[in-house]
Amino acid sequence: MSSNVRDNADRRRFELERNGHIAFANYERRGSDLVIRHVEAAIPLRGTGAAGELMRGVAEIARSEGRTITPLCGYAWAWIRRHKEYSDLLN
Repeated sequence: MSSNVRDNADRRRFELERNGHIAFANYERRGSDLVIRHVEAAIPLRGTGAAGELMRGVAEIARSEGRTITPLCGYAWAWIRRHKEYSDLLN
């Protein structure tokens, strides 16, 4: 699991902080499913790989919790489709 990604349960989002800026993924836990509603990176983080690092951390968290992922966000869906090592998590 990526130690850089933290679960901000109060805001129902996973967060990755870099240089004082946040990339985040809003989520909802539904039974054994982790629904990813939206992924966003602060403007200074765009194009740096931060959102990808965030998604890798989210996928590792889902795997460690025995969950599947339902990506409602286009970025999350595309990321999982590109990273075949996490395709077993796709719901």
